[in-house]
Amino acid sequence: MARSLVVVESPTKARTLKKLLDGRYDVMASMGHVKDLPRSQLGVDVEHEFTPKYLVPKGKGPIIKELKSAAKKASTVYLATDPDREGEAISWHLSTILGPINNKIRRIEFHEVTRDAVRRALQHPRNIDASLVNAQQARRILDRLVGYKLSPLLWRKVRGGLSAGRVQSVAVRLICEREREIEAFVPEEYWSITARLAQNTANGGPASADASFIAKLIGKGADKIAIGTEAEAKALVAELERLPYVVGEVRRRDQQRNPAAPFTTSTLQQDANRKLGYSAARTMVVAQQLYEGLDVGAEGTVGLITYMRTDSVNVAEAAQEQAREYVTGTYGAEYVPDKPRRYTSRRGAQEAHEAIRPTSVQRTPDAVRPHLKGDQYKVYKLIWERFVASQMASAVMDTLAVDINAGPYLLRATGSRVKFPGFLRVYLEGRDNGEEETPEGWLPDLTAGEILRLLGLDPAQHFTQAPPRYTEATLVRALEERGIGRPSTYAPIIETIKHRGYVELEDRRLYPTDLGILVNALLVEHFPNVLDVEFTARMEENLDKVEEGAQDWVRLLQGFYGPFSTELTKAEHSIEEVEITPEEIGEPCPRCGRPLVKRRGRYGEFIACSGYPECSYTRPVGIGVRCPLDAGEVVERRTRKGRVFYGCANYPACTYVSWDRPTGRMCPTCGAMLVAKRARRGVQPTIVCSNKACDYKEVPQPRETVVGAGVRP
Repeated sequence: MARSLVVVESPTKARTLKKLLDGRYDVMASMGHVKDLPRSQLGVDVEHEFTPKYLVPKGKGPIIKELKSAAKKASTVYLATDPDREGEAISWHLSTILGPINNKIRRIEFHEVTRDAVRRALQHPRNIDASLVNAQQARRILDRLVGYKLSPLLWRKVRGGLSAGRVQSVAVRLICEREREIEAFVPEEYWSITARLAQNTANGGPASADASFIAKLIGKGADKIAIGTEAEAKALVAELERLPYVVGEVRRRDQQRNPAAPFTTSTLQQDANRKLGYSAARTMVVAQQLYEGLDVGAEGTVGLITYMRTDSVNVAEAAQEQAREYVTGTYGAEYVPDKPRRYTSRRGAQEAHEAIRPTSVQRTPDAVRPHLKGDQYKVYKLIWERFVASQMASAVMDTLAVDINAGPYLLRATGSRVKFPGFLRVYLEGRDNGEEETPEGWLPDLTAGEILRLLGLDPAQHFTQAPPRYTEATLVRALEERGIGRPSTYAPIIETIKHRGYVELEDRRLYPTDLGILVNALLVEHFPNVLDVEFTARMEENLDKVEEGAQDWVRLLQGFYGPFSTELTKAEHSIEEVEITPEEIGEPCPRCGRPLVKRRGRYGEFIACSGYPECSYTRPVGIGVRCPLDAGEVVERRTRKGRVFYGCANYPACTYVSWDRPTGRMCPTCGAMLVAKRARRGVQPTIVCSNKACDYKEVPQPRETVVGAGVRP
């Protein structure tokens, strides 16, 4: 009896399916797309309803030959590509190639690579979804029209090798606009005053340290208080020092805290960036491995998570019950809510999909850890914990707020502590500022009318702070909130704009480069629609309508291309050629004597001869520190993944390297180089000895000014 053929995209997924299916099925991989638009030309006939010209990519001939041979012998061909637009398009192209050989072609779809899920899919095959294919085709052609029309314009007007993209250019715009906000921001000074207070002891003696606490000055009479200068703060301190402090209203209550929804693509990328420091691209590579299947020992090869490109927070009832049973057995019945938790997806989400979750809660992170690589374990642990916590009881916080009267002034002390941990036993969502969330601490037992002792008054200077630069996490969130891109596009967007040199990553923050600012300004001026955030979001909504069958994809392209081609013609005549003049550094080239200049490449800034290409002299940018081994210049370098490190400019003759930034100072204990350890944002680096056998350390002193949150409290 002839066997059926199952076709997937990747060899990893194919290997997993071979182990999950019996001998009635052959499994092969298409190795991605089997047809695509040509790379060397537009490949779209704009005069005839935007008909695409699909070609077989170079190198795919032998794969297609093998697929045809297998399809000819198969009883049925099942196309099991990923359950999204891209996967549907791959299945459609496969059907056009294999259909003439075997007309028994069916599409199957599963969201987890497990035996049960695959068997259910095989029992419910369907036809190719033309609306999904049209949505993918429309997006592909839109991006091709923008990229292949705008990029040559940039080559002619700015410099060769530049490129523009429909969605990526909008992401660059967001980063550039944030940079302008930061540059235009004028910090405002303000002051706060906190009082250190303590209860009086029964005999009037000094209060114990345990009974002391702090309260913040918040108002005078019915008005909030604002302190703008040091003089105002000092005057208030002098007045407050003479006043009695009496406990006013004491408010104590329980506050519930609910768990976060299970991961979507964007929230996974955000939390992996916050907690693990992973880029969106790295997170998705690891998640793909977990989805497609890994060998976990006695159980064999199995997909560990559900499909990782999703914007839905839906969860299958069976998975909810499995999580509730696990939590009850592990933590107790009080850690499970009365009913399974259900979460609401954002508007426009694909409700047929599920959130990202483990395919089995019983495969705990500790159970599979011996079989996973380090990054696979970390990402799986993040997904498993987030999902389990999402089905747990709320945490209960015991909160206390105490008003304290000092004459006409009002101060407030607050405290909180965990009364019932609930989901916090398993997982706590990360924060964008990189700081760990810690409880406020508790207050001593205070009663209304109680007279307190003033231990001291502490005025502190603050300055309002400009909005922070985007991290990869906050950029992904901004793109999603504005409706720009879709789950499968966030990681490629960020990698593309970094690779093009329009933005660079420094201390996990995205900075626009001079080139990025220049190109963005040109595109915003001459192509306001293409670079408009709301226009791009509406285009995403229209693509969703195409997927739903409510919008004709050709009409959508016609509505876009008419105004775009008009803007393109105008820009060709109105944009003057821009000459990018690199910055001279005041040194002659050691080879030819022409001025050396700063240039920017894929891995950041470097020094080069202005006579390029006649003279190819280059060197990295120095940091003003001499190498401790040969006194050469220490320069900043980057790994292929963009991570900064420091090394001697005389490499390979000198092999000095350091992940931490050398200071140029020597350790007073052992004489080795002192280095600055990286620290999270807003925290001064710790200076340590580079000699691991030496424990010399300079702990940073507290800053005199405390950064505010952008507005007065």
